[in-house]
Amino acid sequence: MNLLLAEVAQATQRLADAGVPSPRNDAEELAAFVHGVKRGELHSVKDADFDARYWETIARREAREPLQHITGRAFFRYLELQVGPGVFVPRPETESVVGWAIDAVRAMDVVEPLIVDLCTGSGAIALAMAQEVPRSRVHAVELSSDALPWTRKNVEGSRVDLRQGDARDAFPDLDGQVDLVISNPPYIPLTEWEYVAPEARDYDPELALFSGEDGLDLIRGIERTAHRLLRPGGVVVVEHADTQGGQVPWIFTEERGWADAADHPDLNNRPRFATARKAMP
Repeated sequence: MNLLLAEVAQATQRLADAGVPSPRNDAEELAAFVHGVKRGELHSVKDADFDARYWETIARREAREPLQHITGRAFFRYLELQVGPGVFVPRPETESVVGWAIDAVRAMDVVEPLIVDLCTGSGAIALAMAQEVPRSRVHAVELSSDALPWTRKNVEGSRVDLRQGDARDAFPDLDGQVDLVISNPPYIPLTEWEYVAPEARDYDPELALFSGEDGLDLIRGIERTAHRLLRPGGVVVVEHADTQGGQVPWIFTEERGWADAADHPDLNNRPRFATARKAMP
């Protein structure tokens, strides 16, 4: 074992003791980041090339600063995104939400599908849709002026149309034309603040986390926005907390002009997102 791998083993134990959920992964990711190699190449770093700054990054992670803030990057499906203070760090569970949406759009008989991403944050969802549905026209909106600099960096050079604004009144110029609306909105109840992981509670923007007493305030607004934007037969996809699986589909009722409202599990088989189709007139 070379010096770096021995240090990674010690760092893993330190992170585990600090309550970091994925200590081995994070210790290796930080070692690779500091030494400019891939995780699978850590064994190739010579002892003389060990960089003591590694322990500075471990101390930051030990204090529960998000791994992605330390490295300045987040991976999402086939994307590498720039992230940092002020923008929500995309989570792996959202990848299954996007996967379902991509399949839904591909199944539509539409040459150039029109897609809207509400509460885009880092731009992860919008960029993934644009990349994996090549002829799509993707529009995204973000309210936070702190998040937008990160979003702009990520969408630069892409064909995503990014705008600043509120998801509840966004894109009036697209009313009745959109094929799919997708969103990962804030959905944590204000009453659960103390139970949120330190990485999210202390570093992700509150605007991207909390939404009223039951966490569903903005999802109710998105229901109205989606109904306004979608063409008849168009689909809405909304992520929610695994504890909200029984509640969100009931927001998309037949009385409000929806059909086929349903919940879907993530890769851990927990309720993760709701979908509905705008009813035909």
